[in-house]
Amino acid sequence: MKTIRFFLCSFLLLSHFHLLATTDSLSIKKVYVLEIQDNIDPRMNRKVQLALEEASVVGADILLIHMDTYGGAVNDADDIRTMLLEANIPTISFIDKDAASAGALISIACDSIYMAPGASIGAATVVMGGSGEAAPDKYQSYMRSMMRSTAEANGRDPKIAEAMVDEKLVIEGITEEGSVITFSVSEAIKNGFCEAEVRSIDEAIKQFGIQDYELIEHEMSIVEQIISIFLNPAISGFLILIIIGGIYFEIQTPGIGFPLAAAVTAVILYFIPYYLTGLTENWEIIVFVLGIILLALELFVIPGFGVAGILGIVCILTGLTLGMLPNDVFDFSFVPSEELFAALVTVILASVLAIGGIFMLAPKVNEWKAFSKITLTTTQKKEDGYTSYWYSDDLLQKEGTAHTRLMPSGKILIDDQLYDAHSRGEFIDQGEKIKVISTEGTSLKVKKIS
Repeated sequence: MKTIRFFLCSFLLLSHFHLLATTDSLSIKKVYVLEIQDNIDPRMNRKVQLALEEASVVGADILLIHMDTYGGAVNDADDIRTMLLEANIPTISFIDKDAASAGALISIACDSIYMAPGASIGAATVVMGGSGEAAPDKYQSYMRSMMRSTAEANGRDPKIAEAMVDEKLVIEGITEEGSVITFSVSEAIKNGFCEAEVRSIDEAIKQFGIQDYELIEHEMSIVEQIISIFLNPAISGFLILIIIGGIYFEIQTPGIGFPLAAAVTAVILYFIPYYLTGLTENWEIIVFVLGIILLALELFVIPGFGVAGILGIVCILTGLTLGMLPNDVFDFSFVPSEELFAALVTVILASVLAIGGIFMLAPKVNEWKAFSKITLTTTQKKEDGYTSYWYSDDLLQKEGTAHTRLMPSGKILIDDQLYDAHSRGEFIDQGEKIKVISTEGTSLKVKKIS
């Protein structure tokens, strides 16, 4: 009987310890930390979306945003605050220094706000990207509405939130007409826009009421790291070089070969990273493709080089430039001037370098040892015994007209007879006068007569 009691007590004791261990492990909360310490733009929008998805996958109990930003794009800030309001876990904003403009909106969307000594929140007036001047009232009205509704959703004073945008609002004892609200730490605590002053993430979490926790920091996946590499303007410029060079050399060679494959690959690597981050829209890709089509029509269908060719080039460069910018269908109001300048310089400089490289390197390609291994670069000269006469010498110096466009091969008409012919590399439009300069080979070599 004593033996039975002993085993029963031992079993109950072990069960008690197991229950304590299980309860202790369950009390450890997972805190997912996301850094927002840059401009609010499509890239940050995507970063927050991925972070929320990852927090759900790892089973995070809390999302903590380490905030320090002067703001950014209103539409992306709206997307982020909506994601935070709809998050199924508590959210904390720890303002390490600044939460201005869009940063203030995102912080107010969080369930709790903690601020470091010397930090500030507010100044949410919408400004133009290039000049820094206040945006038209329709944008201010939209921002006021978002600030007001977001504050209401989290139990904060909507009038104060609105006064962070509108300098005309007067709140007695808080703000006067002509200035928007920007709270210091003590002012934010006094008016319900901050729970406490803390010095670190750890203090913020403990102030939230959690003692045992595990920090999980948001890290970019390998795919995201690769995407960020291709978002570098230098890499984008290099890809533009390949795109333009590939298109040119493909036009100069028959069939579909390596130049076209290189150009298509460069186009994919150029647009996909910007598309995934929300910078490139569908219509911008369509503009680029339309440019390619217009250029192809100009070169292979329409005689001469005119409107279609010029429009094609303009569309190609426009698509490449706008694909790098968060514009709203040619509206650059909220595009920072430095980003606009960087995009223009990248595309223009890369295009100039590509054209210069084509003229400088194209004649020397056959001299490269690496190129000679895959192509026949030797010249079969007459003095070495190589001959190939398909036409009578009587045709030499004969004049005629281009029956089809020579690009550089085509048909010519001499004395009412059709012949295969090719130029020295230049394109000759249909109907232009030509002169035969060589009868060797399987087609006549001709030049245009001015």
